[in-house]
Amino acid sequence: MDGTLVDSEKLWDVALQELAATYGGTLSAAARRAIVGTSMAASMRIVHDDLGQPERDPQASAAWINERILELFRTGLAWRPGASALLRAVRAAGIPTALVTSSGRPLVEVALDTLGRDSFDAVVCGDEVDAAKPHPEPYLTAARLLGVPIGRCVAIEDSPTGVASALAAGAAVLAVPLEVPIPAADGVHQLESLTAADLELLAALLGEPPA
Repeated sequence: MDGTLVDSEKLWDVALQELAATYGGTLSAAARRAIVGTSMAASMRIVHDDLGQPERDPQASAAWINERILELFRTGLAWRPGASALLRAVRAAGIPTALVTSSGRPLVEVALDTLGRDSFDAVVCGDEVDAAKPHPEPYLTAARLLGVPIGRCVAIEDSPTGVASALAAGAAVLAVPLEVPIPAADGVHQLESLTAADLELLAALLGEPPA
């Protein structure tokens, strides 16, 4: 979701830097890059360590971030280039589609006002799985909910953490890096933008012609 479908990473930048400021510090660029695609718990640990304040309560920090990011999300979300058109094409073709995100359910519910609640057959949120990305559980859960073998799925991701999760699950991966470069890897096809993606490409990633 964040950075793949909608350009929300800038909103996360605002919230994270504001949190750091309330703690009397500034979040480093390296820490911000490390946060992309991670769970909320992992993100808060990174923030605290980066500020030299590892003793802080991650749950309290997460609650602060959740409240602030909800405010920012409600101001409106912008689609990433090509994302809306590709999602519409996938849905029009009747292809089962899941949203797999590290964000929590309350935030996702706000984002769905932009993404469309009928755009997905299943939604897997970061606070609804036992193990978050880069663990394979989120993508394996999505495939199970869709009733589709994971090997027949294409995951579209913007972060190394998300790519690692999808690869570990056994999905084909289309990577569209935004904030953080994604190293080249077997099973990962990279594009600069989803404007270059279509149904034919998704089918090719699975080694078959489109239906």
